[in-house]
Amino acid sequence: MNSRNRGKNTGDDALFGSEKQISKLKLAVEDMRYLLTREYPEKAASDLVGNRYRLKTRQIQALRGASASDSQLYSRQSKHVETLDLKGKMVYLDGFNVLILLESLLSEAYIFEGLDGCFRDLSGVHGTYKRVNQTLSAVELIAAFYQKNQIQKLVWIFDKPVSNSGRIKQIILEFAEQHQLNWEADLQFNPDKFLAESSEIIISSDAWILDHCKEWFNLIGYLIREEKLPVNLIKML
Repeated sequence: MNSRNRGKNTGDDALFGSEKQISKLKLAVEDMRYLLTREYPEKAASDLVGNRYRLKTRQIQALRGASASDSQLYSRQSKHVETLDLKGKMVYLDGFNVLILLESLLSEAYIFEGLDGCFRDLSGVHGTYKRVNQTLSAVELIAAFYQKNQIQKLVWIFDKPVSNSGRIKQIILEFAEQHQLNWEADLQFNPDKFLAESSEIIISSDAWILDHCKEWFNLIGYLIREEKLPVNLIKML
C-alpha cells in the first residue's frame, strides 16, 4: 500500500465547511431542480444557478451531482430495490464509481447526499486509477454487504480504457478467491451503457445509469446505516 488517500482538496473546508455555504448550496439545488423539471439543459441550468449564488467550480460539481428533475426523481425511486430483494440475485456493481466513492468516504472527504438519496463525492478517475490506503477497507465493506444479504453473485464492472483497470480487476478476483466469494470482474469499453442495458440489479450512483437501468440498489446509503460509518456528510436536500 502507498500513502495516498482520497481526502479533502485544499480549500474544501472553505467551500463546504460552514452553515452559510451549505445553506447556499441547498438553495442552489432547489433552483436547479426547478430548472431541470422545466427541461433546461443541465449545463445551462448549472451555469445560471452557479452565477446567481457565485459558486466555485467544486461547488457547481457538487450541485450537479445532487440535482435532478421531478421526473428523474420519480423514475429513480420507482426502480430502487430494498435489501430483501437482493437475496439469491445476481448484482452488477459499477466498479470505479463505487470503489472511489467508498475510498473518499473512508478518507474523510466531503460526501454529498442528493435529492435522489444517492451519495456522491468530488473525486474522479481522470484516465488512471490509483489504489489508495482505503482500497482494501472499501472492498471488505462490499464483501460484508455481499455476505450479509446472501447475494448469489456479484459482478464488478470496470472501465477498460482506464489505466490500471486490469490490475484492480486482478486484486478483486484474488480477494474473492481468498475469501471464497462468488465474484466476477469484467472490463468493458463502455461500462455505463453495459450497466444501463443489463437486466440485473445495478449498484451505482451515476445519474445517467440510474436514469436508464432497470433496477438499482443504494449501497452507500446502506453501508452508512448498517456499518455506522463515520461520514463527512453534506445533505443537499
